[in-house]
Amino acid sequence: MATTVHVPPALLAAVDRRARALDVSRNRLIIRALERELREGADWSLGFFDRVADVDADTAAAVDELDAAIRRGRRSKPAPRL
Repeated sequence: MATTVHVPPALLAAVDRRARALDVSRNRLIIRALERELREGADWSLGFFDRVADVDADTAAAVDELDAAIRRGRRSKPAPRL
């Protein structure tokens, strides 16, 4: 089914570059992106990451402590930089 979507010129140019790099049509790239967004994005409620990022100082300190303990416990390879 045909539809019309208005895409800012800079974004459309980026889509075209990416489509060329992947050797797919613009249409195919957009469909893939929409399918991925609907598949992956459906698991998280709106605003979830904003709420997770907005934590009190005690919780932030506990997360940092846990992260440090995990990094110290790694033996086979260095921890990835996040």
